[in-house]
Amino acid sequence: MKIERHFTTASADAYAALEFTTTVSEIRNPDGTVVFRNDAVEVPKSWSQVASDVIAQKYFRKAGVPARLKKVAEDGVPEFLWRSVPDTEALAELPEDARYIGESSAKQVFDRLAGAWCYWGWKGQYFATEEDARAYFDEMRFMLAAQMAAPNSPQWFNTGLHWAYGIDGPSQGHFYVDPFTHKLVKSKSSYEHPQPHACFIQSVSDDLVNDGGIMDLWVREARLFKYGSGTGTNFSSLRGEGEKLSGGGKSSGLMGFLKIGDRAAGAIKSGGTTRRAAKMVICDMDHPDVEEFINWKVIEEQKVASLVAGSKMHSARLNDIFGAIKAWDGSTEDAVDPAKNPSLKAAIKAAKAAMIPETYTARILQYAKQGYDSIEFPTYDTDWDSEAYTSVSGQNSNNSVRVTDAFLQAVKDDADWELLRRTDGKVAKTVRARELWDQVGHAAWACADPGIQFHDTVNAWHTCPADGAIRGSNPCSEYMFLDDTACNLASMNLLKFYDGTRFDAEAYMHASRLWTITLEISVMMAQFPSKEIAQRSYEFRTLGLGYANIGGLLMNMGYGYDSREGRALAGALTAIMTGVSYATSAEMASELGAFPFPATRKTPTTCCA
Repeated sequence: MKIERHFTTASADAYAALEFTTTVSEIRNPDGTVVFRNDAVEVPKSWSQVASDVIAQKYFRKAGVPARLKKVAEDGVPEFLWRSVPDTEALAELPEDARYIGESSAKQVFDRLAGAWCYWGWKGQYFATEEDARAYFDEMRFMLAAQMAAPNSPQWFNTGLHWAYGIDGPSQGHFYVDPFTHKLVKSKSSYEHPQPHACFIQSVSDDLVNDGGIMDLWVREARLFKYGSGTGTNFSSLRGEGEKLSGGGKSSGLMGFLKIGDRAAGAIKSGGTTRRAAKMVICDMDHPDVEEFINWKVIEEQKVASLVAGSKMHSARLNDIFGAIKAWDGSTEDAVDPAKNPSLKAAIKAAKAAMIPETYTARILQYAKQGYDSIEFPTYDTDWDSEAYTSVSGQNSNNSVRVTDAFLQAVKDDADWELLRRTDGKVAKTVRARELWDQVGHAAWACADPGIQFHDTVNAWHTCPADGAIRGSNPCSEYMFLDDTACNLASMNLLKFYDGTRFDAEAYMHASRLWTITLEISVMMAQFPSKEIAQRSYEFRTLGLGYANIGGLLMNMGYGYDSREGRALAGALTAIMTGVSYATSAEMASELGAFPFPATRKTPTTCCA
């Protein structure tokens, strides 16, 4: 493919038109202690402190970057795309603690991202000539530095670490389809094929320990969370509470397993950073356990409220007992005797009225006899990251119920709604649809979950209906497609294409084309957490290209959000991006061949880019 230059020139460095500066990035705890500090972060001068902090604190590789590198020659690959590895001889001349460091310049990040994309693009024959590859490399680096566009987080975390620094590790159980042999392969390393996809939809079968089953899903989720990705699963295939097991017992139900997955996700910080694992949990509205699912987080919120109020009440009432003992002006022995100390008796009575367990009251009296005059009883608060929330379940996922047109009609008609057993399809319970709908509304009001996914509407817009129904989504629900698929995303910053007087449509179209190519290359180079996702992602090559800052653009242009002009502009920008992306997809197909056509597929597939 031919790549024209729009932002850079062949005679100058990609960053020649940009000014860089050095800034300080720091994270402090509420008590003022420093968690993270980098005194020399090199970033484009136009960047805000927030942007500088994000790349320094989240996306810089913090360790393992060799201070000295050497290129590895590779036949058929231009020298500027040769990958780098540690130069062991040069490293040996450095002090041991200076041999491996972290990234400190945004240029390093831009270079490793664009370099890895260009390297794999070259190997996949996406570029007509070396000149086209160089143009692509420079244009992508410039757009990243100028904040014109950005890929999803796993790209920043993982892409290019092997290509730029030779960073690698043992296989983590991933798979990929070799783009040259077209065969499914088990990965032999952590980063040679990176995990650049952010959005996954995974299936789960009603099986405890085998591949594709419940416990296997937690392992696959862990692979994703470790490298900064998110995942969603429709759990409606799992049997409900009380349904028969093959061994003669009864199932513990959907919720018991969801709580295990929630706890596992809470133990993992995505991408090794301070953000939580991203996880979507979906339940169909006809599942036997749907009522418990709907109210899951409502009840957990009530537990948090009880922890907060109860802990503060404990602290206050128990220290009141100490206060009554301390205020006694008689003998020391009588001070701890409620029969002789009226204030102590009243304090104990107040503690009992506040439902403080008598064991705690007795313990306070024992402490007082030993000479203690106060107690530090831990109290909790309602901060979302507090100990109170980490001690209850359901806090590590977005929950959604999946409704059909039939259910919505039943709500409208105030009709009955049947909850169906998963083992035999028979009715487990009949409820009023409107009552169930009211529970959803109350739960969403009380704790912001569950959300709603409209199953029939989503599938009416399905681009690949012959390959199965859409049953779920990624955690943020911008990706809805087949189970066991993945999507890597990028967004263009619309404000960077507006100079205050006009929107540069030509630059926007040029960027749309290059980022479509980038997302496509990212599928080719990627590894995935399971065989099924690796195979399906290779077949369908789902890409997610979008834009950010439409609100900012409308405000700068003087248009209201809800105005005819605003809607027209948003529609035009969406149409241009979609058209360019489709055209680029067709262009790549003409050069590299169309999507593979599995024998199992009955009709040709048209899948949006």
